[in-house]
Amino acid sequence: MMPARIKTKRRYQMQLRAERQNETRQRIVEATVELHEAIGSAKTTVSAIAERAGVERLTVYRHFPDERALFTACTSHYLAKNPPPDPEPWQEIADPEQRLRVGLTAIYAYHRRTERMSKQNAREIEERLSLREVLRPFFLYWERVVEILRSPWKGRASRHVQIRALIGHAVGFQTWYSLVRDQKLSEAEAVDLVVSAVRCLDSQH
Repeated sequence: MMPARIKTKRRYQMQLRAERQNETRQRIVEATVELHEAIGSAKTTVSAIAERAGVERLTVYRHFPDERALFTACTSHYLAKNPPPDPEPWQEIADPEQRLRVGLTAIYAYHRRTERMSKQNAREIEERLSLREVLRPFFLYWERVVEILRSPWKGRASRHVQIRALIGHAVGFQTWYSLVRDQKLSEAEAVDLVVSAVRCLDSQH
């Protein structure tokens, strides 16, 4: 029978090894996120990740055997540090214009905070299937956001599809970028513009 002292020592060594592996994995994830944000996933090589994380290339592959596994870990890490706004409380706002205004204000602030990463993803998402697959839950989140912002508008049924399309367009990162960065509107002005457009569309007969 193995002495208790030896068992304790082995458990300690195993725990220490697991902690070191977790630390290494975390360094790889953080290095990858930094590179994706700076230069995009298409230009991020395993060699660059390994160098930034201070590990060997084989260590990267040992923790993340394929691109999808790495994208999944990086997306979870990034979203944990940069959570999108929670749309559920907006449902308590009965007035459609006020709900839309509150929601867009939070969404545009989020786009500003995550601008660097969103710009890279917007450039690459159509060409990288693994990236689209990993971001699928994020796409579903935006569909939920659009529905919550659209639902209180009670105008003519024939306008509902158009209102949803307009709101869906308005919440997108590229719309924020166009209005705020390209057209030089403040975020408050951009929100006012969208709310006015939806109001006008809703009132048409």
